[in-house]
Amino acid sequence: MGEVSDVAIAIGLDHIVRSYGPVRAVDDVTLDVNAGEFFTLLGSSGCGKSSLLKLIGGFDEPTSGRVLFDGKDMAGVPANRRPVNTVFQSLGLFPHMNVAQNIGYGLKLRGLSGSALKTKVEGALDLVELSGFADRDVNLLSGGQRQRVALARALVMEPGILLLDEPLTGLDERLRQQMRDEFGRLHKRTGATFILVTHNQDEALSLSDRMAVMHSGRIEQVDTPARFFEAPANAFVARFVGIDTLLKPESISISDNRAVVVIAGQKLTATFAGTKPADALVAIRPDRIELLAGVESEPDTIELKVVESVYRGLSHDVALAFADSQRMVVTTSADTAPPMPGERVRVRLKPGAALLIDRSGMPPLAGGDE
Repeated sequence: MGEVSDVAIAIGLDHIVRSYGPVRAVDDVTLDVNAGEFFTLLGSSGCGKSSLLKLIGGFDEPTSGRVLFDGKDMAGVPANRRPVNTVFQSLGLFPHMNVAQNIGYGLKLRGLSGSALKTKVEGALDLVELSGFADRDVNLLSGGQRQRVALARALVMEPGILLLDEPLTGLDERLRQQMRDEFGRLHKRTGATFILVTHNQDEALSLSDRMAVMHSGRIEQVDTPARFFEAPANAFVARFVGIDTLLKPESISISDNRAVVVIAGQKLTATFAGTKPADALVAIRPDRIELLAGVESEPDTIELKVVESVYRGLSHDVALAFADSQRMVVTTSADTAPPMPGERVRVRLKPGAALLIDRSGMPPLAGGDE
């Protein structure tokens, strides 16, 4: 099949709303996906990501707003007339057809037959590394092989857009990793625009050129994967990507794009993107903090009290408290004995450890149990 990047299609979503009665499954989403991009819609169950995918694929119509392919409005164009192929979680292989018949089904409907059809099917099998599987019974294939057949069936149509709707759910972890690598390889080989819907953060981070985190039908942030950690848009995004320490500051003073924040009487330097949030929290990146031996004061360090330590196999999670009982967790090596509850310790904050972020998406009690 070779390079087909010339068929890659740019997608524009213009103020998309999809309502089911009073519920807005998609709530005024505007988004541009570049031609040939690997873009991921990431979010927990019920956030609207699959609803959005169905609107792009033409399986559903928006209540209002427009879906554009290369600037052309897709209103009224049904799924089977769009340059889109979809791989669903259920795969939907035909049990009464062998591998080649499954893969060639769409091409056959287009009127392709004989050696031309065979060549296309063999090319698609080669692409997903299943050469020689043409005559196999799909019911006797492993989960990973069935997944590849579903991918080959979509890719053989040389779509400008490939939609992947939670395609790795139900596979064991080793196979997920393998298929994840496969998606990256196929994206490079085909050059098509890929849109992946997933709740799995590792999948999104390892594959995406850019990704969107969704929540309650809205997009909270669109960015390259690294930016979600360097500059999360708000408290919801920070917690979603695993930045769990969110602290309420007593005061904030700003100069340039750096802030000095005071938490329970201790000063920290924090960074922020864009304007200073009105109702700000301080997010602490767990990978940018470390426990120091001894309690001598040094620059960019704070003194905290050990509350508890939890053994995690390869590490210990040490929970530390400020004087006002707000908490921070530091991960230490399993090789070293963690400090004991009640001890006072110093924590070094490396550059970029503390981020000033908007409070939105935070439960009412910061640091409290939800």
